[in-house]
Amino acid sequence: MTKKLWGGRFSKDPTSDVEDFLQSIEVDREMVLEDIWGSEAHAIMLARQGIITGEDLRKILYWLNIVREKYLKNEFTLRKEDEDVHLSVEKYLIEGAGPEYGGKLHTARSRNDQVLVDAKLHIRWKILEIKKKIIALQKVFLKIASENTETVIPGYTHTQEAMPVTLGFWATAYVSAFNRDLRRLDNAYDNVDSNPLGSCALAGTSFNIDRRMTAKFLGFSKVHEHTLDAISSRDFVAETLCSLAILMSTLSKLAEEMIYWSTFEFGIVELDDSYTAGSSIMPQKKNPCVAELTRGRTGRVYGSLMQLLTMMKGIPMGYNRDLQEDKPPLWSSLDVVEKTLTVTAGMIETMKVDKKRLEELAGSNFTTATELANHLVREHGLSFRQCHHIVGDLVGTLHREGKTFMDFNEVDKVLSKHKIKVTYAKMRSIFDPKQNIHTYRSQGSPSPKEVKRMIAEFTAEVKKNEKIIQQQETKIKDAEKLTQRIVKDVLSGKDVCAIKI
Repeated sequence: MTKKLWGGRFSKDPTSDVEDFLQSIEVDREMVLEDIWGSEAHAIMLARQGIITGEDLRKILYWLNIVREKYLKNEFTLRKEDEDVHLSVEKYLIEGAGPEYGGKLHTARSRNDQVLVDAKLHIRWKILEIKKKIIALQKVFLKIASENTETVIPGYTHTQEAMPVTLGFWATAYVSAFNRDLRRLDNAYDNVDSNPLGSCALAGTSFNIDRRMTAKFLGFSKVHEHTLDAISSRDFVAETLCSLAILMSTLSKLAEEMIYWSTFEFGIVELDDSYTAGSSIMPQKKNPCVAELTRGRTGRVYGSLMQLLTMMKGIPMGYNRDLQEDKPPLWSSLDVVEKTLTVTAGMIETMKVDKKRLEELAGSNFTTATELANHLVREHGLSFRQCHHIVGDLVGTLHREGKTFMDFNEVDKVLSKHKIKVTYAKMRSIFDPKQNIHTYRSQGSPSPKEVKRMIAEFTAEVKKNEKIIQQQETKIKDAEKLTQRIVKDVLSGKDVCAIKI
């Protein structure tokens, strides 16, 4: 036989250039253990269905176990001439067990469904790891929120001071946003968590295989039933990448706030030394490099999504070699997101907040003007648009004269022009940001009472999500334990059909 396992049809081996062009070994390194697990599940099913013999199975499982041990000891070499991890593992198996045994593993299986199994097994774990890191970041924000329900800060629109809010309100906004990221990843996980094994090349097989059995051995929640659709599908990769891209947009938004909040001009936060970097020429510099790279690497994840969507758009049903290009952008993005979540949590947890500076900013630039308009609506029976005009006139006058809401004589003079009389005591509670935040009454507002309620609900949701992740991890681990128990029993001489599953 030629050095290619599929070489019977060919009279020539590929040139070295073609060999290098076709191979995906570097990308496949991520999936060696998944390939072995998927192969074990497939072999056990073949034997239980009577498609291969018990002796065939023992030889196959023995040599797959050797591959696993060698890989874990860094002694298993993935060779470029074998193209991918699937052929490399199978070739080692055949060399060890002999073609009369090892050559039977690929019965009722194609690389087309095999690569999908390996990728899905790998992506499942990666999604769960990212979900755990999101929750860890949420906990950091919830701690900030619970300690700062009455710490007044300016809320911004158009990067201009808008209305007084609280640091706790700001922190819970990110908890809320990350909840949506978790839900998107949950949806992606659900589509990843289906068994494609048994789809073969595209049309299934004439062998009496049991796809539900392999789903059980691999911890999949369901079987991806339609074999042509299963082989053609990469939307689960696109959905995962889309979820990661949107998550990175949230992290980039946070990074941007850290970048300008930590400037001398804003002076709101000081980032910890361990999450910043210096300048090679300016000794005084303390640059927010973690935040800047978060912002920059968001584009890398966006690019990965566009790369995949562009690859997918022109492919007809069935397997096409283009689909080999699905993993590089996904692996890269998973790595970027995992690392970004880790350093972001550390950056936020260790930052120092200048609460006095926040209070100064919250009381500047007429941030309480909206509540003054609301007050005039309630007290004087005017329409909101009328009150908006009156308060706008007041703000414009005070601004031109270099005065603030605290110059009550000027406030009274302008409002009297509009035939409105107010008392200093009532105005004080409106103009003071610390008191202003207590005027909010609507659901989800910066009112300390509302923020405390949201903190309690978000905390409960975090616990619920942690429990779901634990259940998902347990299901996968239990499936792997089941497979390994069967492997151990078979290698000890037991009849595979007599083993309880």
